[in-house]
Amino acid sequence: MSTRSSPTPEELREWLDVAVDAAWRAGRVTLAYFQTGLRPETKADGSPVTVADREAERFLRTHLAARYPGHSLVGEEMGADEKPSPYRWWIDPIDGTQSFVHGVPLYGVLLGLEVDGTPTVGVAHFPALDETYAAAPGTGCLWNGRRSHVSTVESLAGALVAYTHPRPTTSDAAVAGWSRVCRAAKAARGWSDCYGHCLVATGRADVMLDPAMNPWDSAALVPLLREAGGTFTDWRGRDTIHGGNAVSTNGVLLDSVLKAL
Repeated sequence: MSTRSSPTPEELREWLDVAVDAAWRAGRVTLAYFQTGLRPETKADGSPVTVADREAERFLRTHLAARYPGHSLVGEEMGADEKPSPYRWWIDPIDGTQSFVHGVPLYGVLLGLEVDGTPTVGVAHFPALDETYAAAPGTGCLWNGRRSHVSTVESLAGALVAYTHPRPTTSDAAVAGWSRVCRAAKAARGWSDCYGHCLVATGRADVMLDPAMNPWDSAALVPLLREAGGTFTDWRGRDTIHGGNAVSTNGVLLDSVLKAL
């Protein structure tokens, strides 16, 4: 992979604007199928997929390839189109397909751009809620265009913890860690998938636990949490989108959450 100098503010603004527009347009594709009784198929890993996932990803790949033909593209449903480029777009056309197929509006379209392996631009668009979260270095985390920030809660005893799965099935250790965090918290609620991470980025939750994550689930969220003043790591505290799990915090709570995990 080739390398380059740091992006300019003008480049960052352009990439962010393109990502926001593309995610919104892909969201319109999904809304055509939302709450229509659409039946999902089951992928080899047991997770659901629908025609809406595939059509939204197809739109995003076509749109981004036309705008940036030299950039790499990696999507959940259609795999990787890798190029010798420092730029890689991570695409999750519907994060929260279970929510989508059950008519619950907490699903999102995720777009993340890596520059030289660093998640740099992130957009999470929630079509059924008409909410968009966007961030790049220096922009702050923008929630429908307004700057947002993580909370200032200083202890787990006063924290609201969000989670995707009430009992992680990845391992006994994951179950135990999840349980310790939730028991220590003031409250725990199942506001799942990418929406839980966006709740942390806007100060409406203090911690979000995800026991099973892929890079396309994670790349868009890193800039959002970072620009909001929070953290996005794996359960070992590593700054990576390849850890297989993820925890978002307001930053103040990171050490206590990792210790409990």
